Amino acid sequence: MEVLKYTDKHEAFRRRLQDFISRQILPKIDKWESEHLVPADVWRAMGQEGFLCTSVAKIYGGLEGDFLYSVICIEEMAKTNQSGFLTLLHSDIVVPYIESYGSEEHKKKYLPGCVTGNIITAVAMTEPGAGSDLAAMTTSAIEEGNTIVINGSKTFISNGINCGLVVLAARDPAVENPHNAISLYLVEDGTPGFDKGKRLEKMGMHSQDTAELFFTNCRIPKENRLGAAGRGFFMLMKKLQQERLTCAVWALARTEYILDWTLDYCRRHSVSGQRLSRSQAVQFALAEMATEVRMSRSFVERLVADHMEKKDVVMETSMAKYQTSEMVNRIANRCIDMVGTYAVDETCPLAREWRDARVMTIFAGTNEIMKGIIAKSLNL
Repeated sequence: MEVLKYTDKHEAFRRRLQDFISRQILPKIDKWESEHLVPADVWRAMGQEGFLCTSVAKIYGGLEGDFLYSVICIEEMAKTNQSGFLTLLHSDIVVPYIESYGSEEHKKKYLPGCVTGNIITAVAMTEPGAGSDLAAMTTSAIEEGNTIVINGSKTFISNGINCGLVVLAARDPAVENPHNAISLYLVEDGTPGFDKGKRLEKMGMHSQDTAELFFTNCRIPKENRLGAAGRGFFMLMKKLQQERLTCAVWALARTEYILDWTLDYCRRHSVSGQRLSRSQAVQFALAEMATEVRMSRSFVERLVADHMEKKDVVMETSMAKYQTSEMVNRIANRCIDMVGTYAVDETCPLAREWRDARVMTIFAGTNEIMKGIIAKSLNL
């Protein structure tokens, strides 16, 4: 049941990426995990090979590829048993804000560097007191002449240490309606008043540089606003379809990696003189998981096709983000139970997958938020 139509160019791109991963990523992952950071030079190496921001137009140095190139990158990176080198955030979530809402000056200034990996991006929405409820954010942006003065803080910002450019959501305190008060701004690393806090220590995704960001009388040019004033909330909402679909593709691919590893383990290892794969209980458990994963792939691929046709599938992508992120956690748990003691050893890939998967039900909107969107779409 082929849903997505990959061309020879797509497949050649996938093979090149697989080769890059085997040379430049897999040998270094354990070092990144122990150091809790992916070096910036690896970003540049990936960008120079053409694997970052594949949708960006050729006039800005990009591949100008369709969304299938993004899917390929997400899927292949999901097989690397790490979540720290979060290229999908940069390529498919943050940079599209510049592509869609940036001025021609913004695009010429920033997109070439985003493509090459010389500029690593982050998006700053979450605050200590405002997570999924964006309307509750308090970081302020006040227009003073030709500048914008920003005050406030953001937390749990992925790529927060490495980022050279931040897409920042902030509000005008003079506007009463919170949905009309939020705007998006481009803030460069090194801008006076913009400081990066310490790298946060998390239960998983250890090599992912998550940090706090602080803005104290941070002045940026008025021209650094993305789009019109007060349209930030609506711009964020419009991009959430791709963000959540991207998360679903990632969760699905990671689940497939976990299941494939477990299948191979069960075929090769024995208990009491019998291969694990010959146990009916193990067979039935694997059959159940394989069925759920295969059905999820059909659904997610259909959504990818619909998204590429620019269809409104907000409810369906919310379903996919909710279902796949729950699935990856559930199947990681079940596979650990099946493998047993070895699964909790740090040399076992399942240990890292289990830790890293947990946050997937929380970011890009919690699954409770996803259920609320689905319920609203059902007229409940």
